Amino acid sequence: MRPEVVRRALPWRDPEAVVAALAASGDVVWTDAGVDAAAGRSLVLWGPAATASAHDGDLGGLWALVRDDLDEPRPGTDPLGWAGWLGYEFGTWLLDRDGTVGPGRGSPPPLGATGAPDASAPPDLALLRADRALAFDHGRGTVEAVALGHDDWPAEVAATWDSIEPLDPPGPPEAPPGPDAVHRRHSDAEYLALVERCRAAIAAGDAYVLCLTTSVRVDAPVDAFAAYRRLRRASPAPHASFVRIGGTAVVGASPESFLEVGADGRVSSSPIKGTRPRAAEPAVDARLARELGESEKERAENVMIVDLVRNDLARVAEVGSVVVTELLEVHGYRQVHQLVSTVEARLAPGLRAVDAVEAAFPAGSMTGAPKRAAVGLLARWEGARRGVYSGAVGRLGLDGGASLAMAIRSVVVHNVGLDGVGSSATVGVGGGVTSSSVPRDELAEAGWKAAALLRVLGASPGRASW
Repeated sequence: MRPEVVRRALPWRDPEAVVAALAASGDVVWTDAGVDAAAGRSLVLWGPAATASAHDGDLGGLWALVRDDLDEPRPGTDPLGWAGWLGYEFGTWLLDRDGTVGPGRGSPPPLGATGAPDASAPPDLALLRADRALAFDHGRGTVEAVALGHDDWPAEVAATWDSIEPLDPPGPPEAPPGPDAVHRRHSDAEYLALVERCRAAIAAGDAYVLCLTTSVRVDAPVDAFAAYRRLRRASPAPHASFVRIGGTAVVGASPESFLEVGADGRVSSSPIKGTRPRAAEPAVDARLARELGESEKERAENVMIVDLVRNDLARVAEVGSVVVTELLEVHGYRQVHQLVSTVEARLAPGLRAVDAVEAAFPAGSMTGAPKRAAVGLLARWEGARRGVYSGAVGRLGLDGGASLAMAIRSVVVHNVGLDGVGSSATVGVGGGVTSSSVPRDELAEAGWKAAALLRVLGASPGRASW
């Protein structure tokens, strides 16, 4: 007999203060509606952790376990399920299961083989089997403790609830790292050369658009939760999250929804392609937003990815149910303007959220098109595995639903100890390259995307300019 779900209503508390009080250490997933949110839902989830990586050969076993557990939806279990991150190389593993793929020239290595295996790197798949959760409804001002197979847990949480105090606003990093602690994977010249290489491949017909990425590493102590507290104020985002599993923490302010799946089988994806920085002067800010909406390069890039998403979802959707409900809309966030589109569908009978993940991951907005060709080219050029960055963060629900955001605008903190402090952090950034891309513009975009994240660590890009 399956255990029953136990629920208990609790008085309102600030989710940030709750996480600080109840998840000071150990594994946790917090999907965050934002500071002072007036609508939406925040979730804090706990449960046993399961991890796997491509280099250790365990991805297939863990993913099969997740698939089996979610095969039969269980009504009334929201928001429990599997929660954590799906790394980018898990996506290349999914693409590779049917054999080596690439642009069709020569014999490229398997997609997941880029870079030497690194046992110290974050797992490619890291999930909690979340059997306990706190659900915060910001619109109603309510909190609910939910547990599966832990009948006493809601009462235990209730017993400590009144002792949870609001937190003081976070301050700046106590010891900002010096420039020698900040290391870019690619110099200006190297990144410009990669943009040109992408443009040449597009001109040769090997791809239509390529999402080129790079990264910055900060070799200095990082308090992961303190960094997230600063980030959620500096860069409010609709799909923000704080995830800590094992020795890795993912501090994210993602604006992009990868997949939303309802328990009724409705599925949507909202790819973002096209970005401009915000400006303090209203007239300048409005001009930047207008330029983004009118840019032929950005519009073409977005439409190509929309077509890719439509094709991905069509593989698992009812015939005729795939529709574009939002096209080329400019959305403004604290740090950037983004060009957003939304594709919706209904899953075919008998298919689940895990089938949608397999059809659409890695997300086209972070690969390019055609997807297999783009992934093969970029895997050989970027010079390192992407890891958590450009993967997905969120949950797959026992009730059949799912909510997964793109792992972008994120800081990955490594070797996190029991005190929550990691030894280093990595920031991934990138952008879509088309035939009309201006290399210097692509370099500048990577720079200001990185700068917003480095600021929460008290760092700057280092001696080399962007």
